[in-house]
Amino acid sequence: MNWNKKWMQSIRKGAVLCTILILLTGCGNTADSQDNGSEDTVVQTAESESPKEDTVQEDSKKFPAFTATDLEGNTVTESIFADKDLTVLNIWGTFCNPCVGEMPELGEWAKEMPDNVQMVGLIIDINGEEDTKQRDVAVDITSNAGAEFTQIIVNQDFAPVLREVLGVPTTMFIDKEGNIVGDSILGANVDGYKKFVEDYLGGQ
Repeated sequence: MNWNKKWMQSIRKGAVLCTILILLTGCGNTADSQDNGSEDTVVQTAESESPKEDTVQEDSKKFPAFTATDLEGNTVTESIFADKDLTVLNIWGTFCNPCVGEMPELGEWAKEMPDNVQMVGLIIDINGEEDTKQRDVAVDITSNAGAEFTQIIVNQDFAPVLREVLGVPTTMFIDKEGNIVGDSILGANVDGYKKFVEDYLGGQ
């Protein structure tokens, strides 16, 4: 799990940067985050500079195969994408105030989505099945937020995707064939996620 430790050290350092952003911009305040847009809500890793754009350019490519567990202990594989025409994959961490701040809105949206779209979470800071402490934190966050959609616990199968993640939250869009489509959105921007889904379904 060396890849995970190194990557998580980088992401956790991003939490320090988030604290700085909170002091300078109020990114920890949910209301302010929604008003100010994604540039004020990005939690960045140590390797990245301040964002020049609020999207991460993605070439159309296949999401890697994976076998993982969710917060309820169920096994989840890449076949989850085949269930719907489009999956909104929200990559987040329990240490990230903007991630936690947008979770109630994501929970509400997940319940209102059309039948051919689904929301899935990917939690990046639970270090394996033995990390029950961090798992319990994630359970509390999602339960309090009413975020009842599937929440997958990251493992090394996701390394090819996570290497390209500059910070959290990052939201990707995956079609039923498992292809990453469009641009990933960096930062808490629920309106942006909704617009992408609307445009994508409208173009089919």
